[in-house]
Amino acid sequence: MDNFEFFSPTRFVFGRGAESRTGELVRKYGGTKVLLHFGGGSVKANGVYDKVVAALTAADVAYVPLGGVQPNPRSGLVREGIALCRREKVDFVLAVGGGSVIDSAKAIAFGTLYDGDFADFYHGKDVKRPTPVPRALPIGTVLTIAAAGSEGSGNSVITLEPGEFKRAATGDALRPMFSILNPEFTFTLPAYQTACGATDMFAHVVERYFTTTRDVWVSDELCEGIMRTIVTASRRVLAAPQDYEARANLMWAGTLAHNNVCGAGRAQDWASHGIEHELSALYGCAHGAGLAVVMPAWMAYVKDADIGRVAQFAAKVFAVPEGDPAAMAQEGIARYRAWLHEIGMPTTFAELGAKREDIPALVAKLGLNGNTLGTFMSLTDADVIKILESCC
Repeated sequence: MDNFEFFSPTRFVFGRGAESRTGELVRKYGGTKVLLHFGGGSVKANGVYDKVVAALTAADVAYVPLGGVQPNPRSGLVREGIALCRREKVDFVLAVGGGSVIDSAKAIAFGTLYDGDFADFYHGKDVKRPTPVPRALPIGTVLTIAAAGSEGSGNSVITLEPGEFKRAATGDALRPMFSILNPEFTFTLPAYQTACGATDMFAHVVERYFTTTRDVWVSDELCEGIMRTIVTASRRVLAAPQDYEARANLMWAGTLAHNNVCGAGRAQDWASHGIEHELSALYGCAHGAGLAVVMPAWMAYVKDADIGRVAQFAAKVFAVPEGDPAAMAQEGIARYRAWLHEIGMPTTFAELGAKREDIPALVAKLGLNGNTLGTFMSLTDADVIKILESCC
């Protein structure tokens, strides 16, 4: 196990009715006037928006609404939010929605206090929280989609315009002060959105699980247990969308998949996410759907880097019987793809709506410039091309 530092300051308030504490928690973390950030009309149609507004009003917290976040959130709305926060003297950013809304809220929160262009952080500038002066407005979330894990992570992904470059920023300044998780808010999600979320959170664990670090027994067990839970819970919620216990377990799995408790003390990969970001930036596909295409193809391509690790994944996550490691690995990948198909995910370019002829442009936008991607196996441009071609 490698040396590590683990920091997870977010207060999680989980369960039925948890949203009633929104105003109280904003006050607790110093907020008096919030940017209420959300996506389309679903949070208003299902009553979540009204419940949050009622909680803010009860705590005498003023709010300024800003809706319109799209999947794969865009820099244009971030800039609009930054200007709004400065103009209205907002002192807290509250995201009501899923990962796209939360990622957009994070970008607004630190962009508001930054003198330059917020996009600097998505081009590699370090996002830190120097003491005693914070570099971001405090952030809270009310989660409505179990997927990205942004409610507990220090990560944000934004599509930068023009050019449609999808880039990430990471830093403790981006971790929410609190996150409210009411599984009932996910009852009305379309089946496809639920499946995309399960695929995304599963991928977050895989990126940590496929490691070159040895003797990470604790986090191996955590990873394997969370992946099994995601598979089981996804099947249950798709069969019975209002199964509270399955929804609750899926929601908490999504948080644990990405707050880095599974990644502490071990090398992580993230090649599949880097490759997929270019797919969803170009085609506008759901992130989970893109990962369903890329990640099994990546796994099949890199499996010989450590066939024992892939065989362990097959045995511990998909119950492949012990035997020849190469055969186990192949069967595990097949069962992974079968689960993705079972929950309605694509696993090929044709099913995703992607085009083989776009592969050179997709790889060029990764911007490797002679460098490599990933740690489980270091990938060159040529390797990425082969992985994407195997998806066709």
